[in-house]
Amino acid sequence: MAEAKWPSELRLADKGKTLKVTFESGEAFALPAEYLRVNSPSAEVQGHSPAERKTVAGKRDVAILAIEPVGNYAAKLEFDDLHATGLYTWDYLYQLGATHDSLWQTYLNELTEKGLSR
Repeated sequence: MAEAKWPSELRLADKGKTLKVTFESGEAFALPAEYLRVNSPSAEVQGHSPAERKTVAGKRDVAILAIEPVGNYAAKLEFDDLHATGLYTWDYLYQLGATHDSLWQTYLNELTEKGLSR
């Protein structure tokens, strides 16, 4: 079983445009608000199965207004487009950081395929 990832710091930067996450392991990621928003773990974005996942467009200028801790396992991010239903577990935040380049490229490809824009 993989070792759980625990953050030592979550901090907003660039007027809410970036979430900086540092893990106890020393690994750190600067995650753009747009990237976090379009990969929200909420049912609104992810659906209830992979086939229901939605491609969220038009979020280039989104910002994070607040970070709210949820127990000792996640954070709820409130975005300025009023989206606030996704719970970003520590493992999910780590996964988003570790796989940023490939997930971002997949998202850009989906936008192109569907005729959507950021």
